[in-house]
Amino acid sequence: MAEEKSRKKKSSSQKAVQKTTQKVSSNRLELLITIVNRQKAEFFVDLIQSYDVNMQLIARAEGTANAEMLRALGLDDAQKVVIFSVIKEEKVKEALTDIEHKFKTIKSGKGIAYTVPMTSIIGVAVYGFLSNNERAAKEEKK
Repeated sequence: MAEEKSRKKKSSSQKAVQKTTQKVSSNRLELLITIVNRQKAEFFVDLIQSYDVNMQLIARAEGTANAEMLRALGLDDAQKVVIFSVIKEEKVKEALTDIEHKFKTIKSGKGIAYTVPMTSIIGVAVYGFLSNNERAAKEEKK
């Protein structure tokens, strides 16, 4: 009888692990890296945040072209910002399309944007925060 209860506990815990794995794998996250001119940083941070992005890191950067090259290309500023954003996989295509549209239509709004898949995250609470999923974070607290 004790053996039967033990088997039932194992099977129910295995099912719980499978459900959690399925939920997480269907809601993968990616790191969106966007490089833009410093004066446009706030605009792009706000734009990216509209795609349920809960965490962004902004790093100052400087382009590698020298002043002569910038003048020859008609570019006026080498001051850049790199925006690192954690975004849900299902929102990536729409976000990149919108960012690309803004690169083409905004004055001095040129830039680069690409994503890198995140293959693992430690902790349900961390995943809940990064994916802007309050339910996952609350489940971890229980």
